[in-house]
Amino acid sequence: MKIALITGITGQDGSYLAELLLSKRYVVHGLIRRSSTFNTSRIDHLSKDPYGSSGKLILHYGDMTDGSRLESLISEIAPDEIYNLAAQSHVRVSFDEPVFTGDVTGLGTTKILEAIRRAKKNVKFYQASSSEMFGDATAPQSLDTPFSPRSPYAAAKLYSHWVTKNYREAYDMFAVSGVLFNHESPRRGETFLTRKVSRAVARISAGLENELFLGNLEAKRDWGYAPDYVVSMWRMLQQDRPVDHVIGTGESSSVSGFVETCFSHAGLNHLDYVKFDPRYLRPTEVANLQANNEESAWILEMNDLVRVGLLSQIMVEEDIKKLHDPNHVDKPVGNLWQEETE
Repeated sequence: MKIALITGITGQDGSYLAELLLSKRYVVHGLIRRSSTFNTSRIDHLSKDPYGSSGKLILHYGDMTDGSRLESLISEIAPDEIYNLAAQSHVRVSFDEPVFTGDVTGLGTTKILEAIRRAKKNVKFYQASSSEMFGDATAPQSLDTPFSPRSPYAAAKLYSHWVTKNYREAYDMFAVSGVLFNHESPRRGETFLTRKVSRAVARISAGLENELFLGNLEAKRDWGYAPDYVVSMWRMLQQDRPVDHVIGTGESSSVSGFVETCFSHAGLNHLDYVKFDPRYLRPTEVANLQANNEESAWILEMNDLVRVGLLSQIMVEEDIKKLHDPNHVDKPVGNLWQEETE
């Protein structure tokens, strides 16, 4: 059995990746932050208890800012593969907390790479890079496109991207970056734009709310389905040699188009409910992110991807379903942050 370590395992991507690896008979170790409340809801179904002390899923307390803990864990676990998905991933919040974002999203990657180098073991490393690194570069974007980050989050991700490449070339490591464009799902955090919209549609259709406040409706994004994208992460580490890849659908849609489609799935007209709120604007905006993914789609066999129309339907239907679950605790949408990153 292969052994994998996933940082950020309690997030959207981490939970789907854990499911995938367990289905492939991996022993999966996950890094979680210490909290006074349970924060493992996305992966509770994968283990017999909330903290995964049994079976093939094993969770460990740790933090991306604690290099000594990361080094000791990697030495103890001796993983074959490490997937670094942990980050402060909220673009708007990164403007308010740039130092913390840099420590976690940027320097945390270096701490893992140093731990691998010191361990002197043949560990394959995956770094979750972001399309936000392209910033205002002309779409569609590929690995040949110059990076132009427009937020502290994007700058931190770009640091991680380049330091991964540096360690690969300097120390002959199998270390790769997947530049993933926006990918969403019903497990997306409720403060992110797509989930904020799908939840609002569900609550409005149920008569629980009557308006949705959003910021920039003109921004365009290449939206895909998160379960598809974790497959690409795994496939990158199964290649004969380490190569970075761009992953996306190759199509972009505006925020307003995504919103309109979501409302239409519930038989509603978005114009009757959506209102503008300048609080949700970023200090610097990113206009259009769209993947030029032809080469990566061919190499990694990532052609049959869920597109934005079906994605929005999946998300809206799941949030409507949750409202009818007596065990589901719901809360208003209006006071949540809006976000657009992956």
